[in-house]
Amino acid sequence: MGLAIIGLPLRHDGRVKVAPRHPLNTTFRWSPAAAAGRIVTDEQASQWNDKGYFLLRQAIELDQLEAVRAAIDPLEAEMTEHLRSRGGRVSISDADAITFTTHLVKRSKLLRDFASGEPFASLCHDLVGPDVRLYWDQSVYKKPEPSREFPWHQDNGYTFIEPQQYLTCWVPLVDATVDNGCPWVMPGLHRQGTLEHWWTPVGFECVEDAEGGVAVEADAGDVVVFSSLTPHRTGPNISDEVRKAYILQYAPDGAVVLPRDDGSTAVRQDDPDRQFRIS
Repeated sequence: MGLAIIGLPLRHDGRVKVAPRHPLNTTFRWSPAAAAGRIVTDEQASQWNDKGYFLLRQAIELDQLEAVRAAIDPLEAEMTEHLRSRGGRVSISDADAITFTTHLVKRSKLLRDFASGEPFASLCHDLVGPDVRLYWDQSVYKKPEPSREFPWHQDNGYTFIEPQQYLTCWVPLVDATVDNGCPWVMPGLHRQGTLEHWWTPVGFECVEDAEGGVAVEADAGDVVVFSSLTPHRTGPNISDEVRKAYILQYAPDGAVVLPRDDGSTAVRQDDPDRQFRIS
């Protein structure tokens, strides 16, 4: 797998192969969450700092979640048809396996209100700070396809954001289980900052032979909360139903995308149509 090397031992039994640090990751220091805040408990703050994730249970009313799912379903269907018109696959989106439908808040007031409301505003306050913007939103629909895994990666490994440490909220629109492709996380590696990633046929990867990975099964109404620096993956969907999730990411106001080596300039992430402030 090219860039993979033997990395640091985790706190779990066994070892993990992990890529070296990203070339732009030269001065990173993890910024710990404080004790209990608006919504995050002391126990959750501790798990966030030590393991890079926690599960926030029953955070969203099911009728609200149903409205969100109803708003996303037709937009994802449009994306699936678009992919089929392009041969079935564009980049990491595959009409028959997994679709990524981005920037939905630009197309739905309901989703814009959802992304800027609770519990996300309080999670932002407790884990990011007082001045926060929505950085990215996308649905991820994993179709029944027993052989398709999505590899271990960090969100900041796809596009290098500074500050590197931002917030991902993985919202299951249906119950997420091991059988239908729930998230798995690799605790502890978030403290190293952004790792180098290498390309695979199904997406970027930064970890191999990942002993110690933890499956995070989540019910509809829960939120899987993890850092942009927490390596995570999803397994294959061996069920008969589509696993549906909505991903919301939040970064400090003033965050920029840093270019790597192409001579371009840093791009501030403040598009008012989709990267609006969260109060």
